Amino acid sequence: MSPSTDTYDRILASAKELMHASSYADVGVAAICEHAQVKKGSFYHFFPSKQELTLAVLDDIYADFKQAIIDQAFTSALPPLQRLEKFAELAIELQTSIHEQTGVVMGCPLGNLASELSTQDETIRKKIDTLFIRLRRGIGEALQAAVERGEIEAVDTDATALAILSYFEGTMLMAKTQNDPSILRHLLPAAAHIRIPLTH
Repeated sequence: MSPSTDTYDRILASAKELMHASSYADVGVAAICEHAQVKKGSFYHFFPSKQELTLAVLDDIYADFKQAIIDQAFTSALPPLQRLEKFAELAIELQTSIHEQTGVVMGCPLGNLASELSTQDETIRKKIDTLFIRLRRGIGEALQAAVERGEIEAVDTDATALAILSYFEGTMLMAKTQNDPSILRHLLPAAAHIRIPLTH
């Protein structure tokens, strides 16, 4: 790894960690540089602005989420409905583990940034929406496969995928608000059973 790549990675990792633990507004360039042990000049060499850094952070967050949860849950090795159950199971395990290590339910980092920035920064809002659309697509494909295999009756797969993701994010928010991962254990499994019927 070259020194420049190492510096870039440290800035990105520091920003991701600090923003998830706190908020976008509370984390300034100086704090990120201090945490990453780099000079401001190095920061601005890689990222012209905090917004540009945040866009890179969002891609990195999604890549982590894809590796830790999406790729394991939405695999053809699992029957379609079990993919949805696995998605909830892995999310519960991850948030519970974070809570055990930190004492805090940190919630979904994409959802956290969406809540904070969607009305303030249109570029970031669009980026988060794009990432959520990718996730919805995986959920929708699992639902469509379940319909095709006769596991469930025909549903509005797009609307159901959106409803499942909305339930997922809302449950994350409640668990974060109450700092209680048991909320996830009690409620998230129900996400796999949400159905929005077709309208004619």
